[in-house]
Amino acid sequence: MEIKVTKGAGKLQHIVEAGPHKLIADAPSAFGGEDAGFVPHDLLAAALGACTAVTLNMYAGRKQMPLEKVDVTVVAVEQDGVYVFNRSLQYYGDLSAEQKDSLTAIANKCPVHKALSGDIKIITQSN
Repeated sequence: MEIKVTKGAGKLQHIVEAGPHKLIADAPSAFGGEDAGFVPHDLLAAALGACTAVTLNMYAGRKQMPLEKVDVTVVAVEQDGVYVFNRSLQYYGDLSAEQKDSLTAIANKCPVHKALSGDIKIITQSN
């Protein structure tokens, strides 16, 4: 999937496009933006949260677990030069403790979690 980022209406605003989907990225007003959209770091946290929720629902469906829904909260902070994601999972449904433990283990296997936890290589080209 190609992600395109182009200039938006505001001074620091940009439009992020993924196929037919669009969202706005901006900086907070304290940094010269208009706070009109997601801060780029928040997009990383959002990707982790969304991937976790989707992965858990897919897994629970395959295993026929009675997971009604899962709420995922991600708080991202920089601590001592390290970017830390604090993820909280809230399960709804008639789940046993063993099923909840299994789901929590699977959360650590979502593709975005694995990408953020592993080695990342960025290749930049310009013209």
